[in-house]
Amino acid sequence: MMFFSADLLDEFASLWFQAPMVISSRLQDFALSGGSAGGAAEVSRMITEKLSAATESVMAVNAAMVNEGMIAATALVTGTCAGLTGASDRVAVAALKPYGSRVRANARRLSE
Repeated sequence: MMFFSADLLDEFASLWFQAPMVISSRLQDFALSGGSAGGAAEVSRMITEKLSAATESVMAVNAAMVNEGMIAATALVTGTCAGLTGASDRVAVAALKPYGSRVRANARRLSE
């Protein structure tokens, strides 16, 4: 049986529940804006956010992989398994965190 860390479940829950709300709110705003400058600014913001989240995610995964490699090397040298459990969860959290933080921020902003 597989168990996930609380951090990973938190990131999944954020994306699972809040992302559809953000999407529907934006679609409603687009429909009501009728192609105004505000709608174009929101489209530009969406694209910029997604590109920066993707870049941030790649950098975070690389850093997490280096960190997990150091933990594994230390465990190999010391002959222990300390710190090896949960490595995949920590890397997954690093990958999802940039997206989750933007979704949460957009959900707050668009609900006002």
